[in-house]
Amino acid sequence: MELSALELALLLVPLTLAVLAIAAAVGLARRVGRLSREVRHLQAQRPVGSGDLERIEDEIAQALRHVAVVRYDAFGDMGGRLSFSAAIIDDSGDGIVISSIHARGESRTYAKGVVAGASDATLTPEEQQALAAARTGSQGA
Repeated sequence: MELSALELALLLVPLTLAVLAIAAAVGLARRVGRLSREVRHLQAQRPVGSGDLERIEDEIAQALRHVAVVRYDAFGDMGGRLSFSAAIIDDSGDGIVISSIHARGESRTYAKGVVAGASDATLTPEEQQALAAARTGSQGA
């Protein structure tokens, strides 16, 4: 039995559609595989989880990151504002105030601990100014 051209064409249409569907399915499967790999890659690089984020935020709050420096002339006969007081504190106001007093023949350095924005040692006006500037985020003079 011989098939006419029309009958042959009608048989080839479903076969052609099947081949095209298989090719589309293979292409789609490849694309899904590639996208799955990209998603896994992105998940591996995603930001930290919420628990890690809270821990990092706590560590940042404890970092000595608020700094202010006040320069001044400690003695009337000296110029150039070579003396200074620097406050270095964390978000809670804990840290240190360092002062360096410069005189003609010597220089002295002092360090005073700070807890919650206050020191158990008496702070000079310049040290208080540096501490206030560090707490408010403004730069001292």
